Amino acid sequence: MTQKLFSMPEAVERFIPDGCSVLMGAALESLIPFAAGHEIIRQGRNDLTLVGPISDMLFDQLIGAGCVSRVIAAWIGNVSEGLGHNYRRAVENGEPQRLEVEDHSNFTLALALLAGSLGIPFIPTKTLLGSDLITGRRSFRLSADPDTGAPLVHVKALKPDIAVLHVQRSDADGNAHCWGNLGVSEEGGLASHGVILVAEEIVPRSLIMSDPNRVLLPSTKVVAVVHQPWGAHPSPVQGYYGRDHAFYAEYHLASRTRNGFEQWVKDWILTIDNRKDYLVRRGEDRIAKLRPSGELISAPVNYGY
Repeated sequence: MTQKLFSMPEAVERFIPDGCSVLMGAALESLIPFAAGHEIIRQGRNDLTLVGPISDMLFDQLIGAGCVSRVIAAWIGNVSEGLGHNYRRAVENGEPQRLEVEDHSNFTLALALLAGSLGIPFIPTKTLLGSDLITGRRSFRLSADPDTGAPLVHVKALKPDIAVLHVQRSDADGNAHCWGNLGVSEEGGLASHGVILVAEEIVPRSLIMSDPNRVLLPSTKVVAVVHQPWGAHPSPVQGYYGRDHAFYAEYHLASRTRNGFEQWVKDWILTIDNRKDYLVRRGEDRIAKLRPSGELISAPVNYGY
């Protein structure tokens, strides 16, 4: 058995220590690694820096659980419902602890990760000029085009300690196929010092190599592969399950108060040891409605000469 295959508890314990920076939710509203985030909460990690674009409610949960001291993100909340109550309480009242926020736009976060993936210190852009997002942020520096003198913004490279990426399938060595909206998964994985892949399926290497253009990252970046079906629920995974809209709404109502959030964490994270029990608690009838109603198969390609 390859040394890259880990259970979720093992991967989190070994590769996500206190104080590290973690890229999650790189594919925006899909493929969010909720199972990994919930294991981080169960293990009581703290002083984490979370990195992500539209970070949806996983960041809100990690913040509410006291795992986070800093966020580098374009937006934090609950996409279909709006506000992230824990995020707001942390920023406004320091509850459960003070939170340092480094704001980005989605575009500049992508540029920062791209710079990190290329091993360069920054990428210049014209975006953000005229906005106050640049002011006081360590991620940006005003400069000028050396030829024309036109103003530019230097977006500083981001290199997270670890990226947690959910994918449809992977072999045991970390060669993975991912499709649908990728967001900044590729840039973020390449920029990070290591990658934990969470896969719906573990498949033979021959299947992965049969479609090499769909491989997300070189396996040399991958430090752990976790087989975790339904590990992105309630976010969608194309070809496997859709978005559980009701779950987002239920969390939004429960997390309006601190006590409500603490009860939600107890019910859905702390008293559940594994994803199978999590799905049982959600209910088979509700899970069944998220499964694809049919197949929409892409056309095959010929890789021969």
